[in-house]
Amino acid sequence: MSSDSPASLDLEMSEFVCRLYQQERLSAKDVLAELTAGVVRFLPPAEHASVTVSARGEVATESATGAIPAALNEIQAQCGAGPCLSAATHEDVVRIDDVEHDQRWPDYSRAVTDRTPVRSVLSIALGGDSKRRYALNVYAEKPNAFDVGMTESALRYASYVSIAWTLARRDEQFHEALKSRDIIGQAKGMIMERFEVDATQAFHLLKRLSQSSNTPLARIAAEVVEAERRESRPKAD
Repeated sequence: MSSDSPASLDLEMSEFVCRLYQQERLSAKDVLAELTAGVVRFLPPAEHASVTVSARGEVATESATGAIPAALNEIQAQCGAGPCLSAATHEDVVRIDDVEHDQRWPDYSRAVTDRTPVRSVLSIALGGDSKRRYALNVYAEKPNAFDVGMTESALRYASYVSIAWTLARRDEQFHEALKSRDIIGQAKGMIMERFEVDATQAFHLLKRLSQSSNTPLARIAAEVVEAERRESRPKAD
């Protein structure tokens, strides 16, 4: 359990996030799963947590600590309204002290009360882009679980989550772009050798194949490379 001192807690959270981000073996999805699990570790009395994504008013689960927070997101998706969607959409912080008596989203509150043990909710915007908005959601099974101090701690943790996850996604996109560039280069070289064309002509051929088949350029390049490798393998007698 984390220290009661806000300064000590802040240091623990920042060190945890830094260590997590530095683990090269983890994908962006793995990083987010660990960050979501960290909510329960660093923010008692939190018992469940999730990260939701909102796109065009629809809600989906990006990460969750278990079945209960995933079910809460499903309820919100069915109702079309709720604290996570509100926080993500309006870049805000939304707190419900007691779901059973909260009247801001009546359908959501009734469904959560009937179908889950959760009574306290804290949703914090994580930002996003022009198409998607994200929120970190913290849940407890007793009412009035999150006071002002706990809300402030959750806000600090959410800022770490936002930074670490953004960096992890950018790193992943960068490495994917490098892999795509390498495979496209290999495919170009093979086409140049086979058809005796220059690099520009080889690239245009790949581009036409991509457009005509509505397939990403990197995937077309990978198929070309794999086909060439299959042909060059020694055939069994």
